[in-house]
Amino acid sequence: MTLNTVAEDIREQARARAEGIREEADAEAEELLEAAEADAEEIREEILGDADRQIEQEREQRLSSAKLEAKQERLEARRDVLQSVRDAVEKEIATLEGEEREELTRALLDAAATEIDSEEGVEVYGRTDDGALIESILADYDGFSYAGEFDCLGGVVVESQESRVRIKNTFDSVLADIWEDNLREISDRLFEHEQ
Repeated sequence: MTLNTVAEDIREQARARAEGIREEADAEAEELLEAAEADAEEIREEILGDADRQIEQEREQRLSSAKLEAKQERLEARRDVLQSVRDAVEKEIATLEGEEREELTRALLDAAATEIDSEEGVEVYGRTDDGALIESILADYDGFSYAGEFDCLGGVVVESQESRVRIKNTFDSVLADIWEDNLREISDRLFEHEQ
C-alpha cells in the first residue's frame, strides 16, 4: 500500500465519519425543529385559548354592564313618570274649588277635631288661599280659631295649646299616605306593558 492509498483511505473514512456526524446533526436538528414547532403550536393554541376566554369574559362584562345601565335608565324613566303623575295629582288637588274643596277641608278638620281633647285654645292653620274658607268652617266649632297660613296644598293643621298636640291633616299628608300605600299598584298600572 502506498502512502497515497493510506491517505485516501483516511480521507474516505473522515468523509464517511463527517457524513455520519452531519446526518446525525441533521436528524437531531430535525427533531429539535419538530419539538420547537410542537411547542410553538402548543403556545399558540394556549394564547388563542386565553384570548378567546378573555374576549368572552370582556363580552360578558360589557353585556352585563349594558343590561345594568339599561335597567337603571328604565328605573330612572319610571321614577320620572311617577313623579310627573304625582306632580299632576298635586296640581289637580291644589286647584280644587268650591263645594268639593270645602267638603274635603271640613272632613279633614272633623277628623282632627276628634283627636283633640280640648275645645278651647285650638288653633287651625291652612293654605293661605283657604283662609276665608277655613274661617267660615270654624264658625261651627267652639274654641277653634284660624291662626294663619301653613304651606300645603290644602286641608288643615290643628294645634291644641293645652295638650300641645299637633295634627297635620293636609291634602299633602293624605296624598303622601295614599301614594305610599298604593305606589306598587300605581306603578303596575302605569307600566303593565313592560312586564
